[in-house]
Amino acid sequence: MRADLPALATRAASVAGSPVRDILALTARPEVISFAGGLPAAELFDAEAIRAAFDRVLAETPREALQYSTTEGDPALRAATAARLTTRGLPTDPDALLIASGSQQALTLLATALLEPGDTVVVEDPTYLAALQCFSFAGARIVSVPSDEDGLDPAALDALVERERPKLLYTIPTFQNPTGRTLPAERRRAVAEVAERRGLWIVEDDPYGELRFAGEPVPWIASRPEAADRTVLLGSYSKIMAPGLRLGWLRAPATLRRACAIAKQAADLHTPTITQMAAARYLTDADLDAHLAHVRDAYRDRRDALLAGLPEALPDGSHWNRPDGGMFVWASLPEGYDATERLRVAVEHDVAYVPGAPFFAGAPDPAAMRLSFVTHTPDEIEEGLRRLTKALRQATPRGVGMAFSACAS
Repeated sequence: MRADLPALATRAASVAGSPVRDILALTARPEVISFAGGLPAAELFDAEAIRAAFDRVLAETPREALQYSTTEGDPALRAATAARLTTRGLPTDPDALLIASGSQQALTLLATALLEPGDTVVVEDPTYLAALQCFSFAGARIVSVPSDEDGLDPAALDALVERERPKLLYTIPTFQNPTGRTLPAERRRAVAEVAERRGLWIVEDDPYGELRFAGEPVPWIASRPEAADRTVLLGSYSKIMAPGLRLGWLRAPATLRRACAIAKQAADLHTPTITQMAAARYLTDADLDAHLAHVRDAYRDRRDALLAGLPEALPDGSHWNRPDGGMFVWASLPEGYDATERLRVAVEHDVAYVPGAPFFAGAPDPAAMRLSFVTHTPDEIEEGLRRLTKALRQATPRGVGMAFSACAS
């Protein structure tokens, strides 16, 4: 007689999978035009220059590139990253950085280093779905701060922090995922003052800041003197170089950074050496800023194509925003519409989006939807919107099945 195996850890059984990843798997058919995933446009990758960087690293320093490396990261990549931050207005020493296998890993390391089960985390409402998963796996209690079209409300944050005594605030203040919103400078100052007065860590996630194609840059919260000793800045090369490289970083005060390095040693020892060295070589040999100017121009055209077609594609009474950069437009269907249910019909018309409900830590908005504009060309966006028009004007059929049940979880 065989004995039953021990059960999975409670956190593994209680944290749901990502509805976004589920949608991407279900819409992988080539005929589907998907506004769902935040996938950079693959045809815009600087593939030849990246290949040349790998070739040069393997030709010139193969032993080092194929060897173990330090947990904190390749010195050349840390120096190049620090230089980019300094140029963009945040003086940074290379030793203040830790290279991670994507900024998602950096967030996981922070959760490991900072959070005990039962600790409280404050997030924007709505917020990045994978951050909710990360904090849930850490056993944290997640509470959301009210937000409007300009992002989180600092006065509401102050009251919430006084009441709930959270350990950290997680925020994406520039071209937020999923809403595309940007927190104004005055609100950033107020958030920094709340953190200083209340004793709060700030995790400032900035994967999209270099994808601005309108308006003026807004300084990081991390650049505020009130928050300099209590803000962790996360960044990524996924959106500006290529996501397949899986390169991100965190900039943190020394004590917390050392704790994250120990957590990384337990996770994967270090981010792949050859990838880090190739990225550093690319940043030396290629012109990333010129490449990004080309990417931003293309993304602006794609955003404009999406915005131009939404009045016809979405039902009367819908509304949406106009982000100055990033990858996403946040829209809401009229009252009474359920974006999750409508997705079932949309996929039958070979078009997809992400329902907004899973992005809320609090009460969800069932009519909300996230539309990514970067993956497809303007012509493909126009065709996708024609399909979406038909899907949103068709009654939801019965018996479609449970393919998207995860989206409602």
